[in-house]
Amino acid sequence: MSHGIQIRVMPYDHPDAVKLNDQVQLEYQARYGGEGDVTFLDPAMFAPPNGLYLLAYDASGTPVASGGWRSQDENDEGYSDGDAELKRMYVVPEARGLGLARRILAALEDDARSAGRTRMALETGDQQPEAIALYRSSGYTPSKKFGHYRTYDSSRCMAKPLRTS
Repeated sequence: MSHGIQIRVMPYDHPDAVKLNDQVQLEYQARYGGEGDVTFLDPAMFAPPNGLYLLAYDASGTPVASGGWRSQDENDEGYSDGDAELKRMYVVPEARGLGLARRILAALEDDARSAGRTRMALETGDQQPEAIALYRSSGYTPSKKFGHYRTYDSSRCMAKPLRTS
């Protein structure tokens, strides 16, 4: 069911994306304390063909969900060649339960696969059981830790192959 939702490709620094990013940061602060996610993200990281950023809008034109991927290759933060890293998956509380995260996730996986990426990787945290459940039900399994929070006990890294054999 679409609920009048439109998913659009948008730049990571679009004002609506910034608004949702500010909201997700507040949620991170509430769940983990501290200043939120301090992972460095540059808007250029999400520019096709090396990434993509999506926003979902409700029927009134209000942004209600976001998510993106960025290319990663083997480096000293634990990424592997061919990785597409999932970032900033978020659904506003009023729009949860409509399947928006699952729709955005599927669109991001398809785009990363089309761009030649071989694995979707993500980092979430132990205080986000809804996210962990979504990823597990979408075929993600625990992986070796990577990224900015790889040394944190609360970090949960997961991955899913994108190749179709």
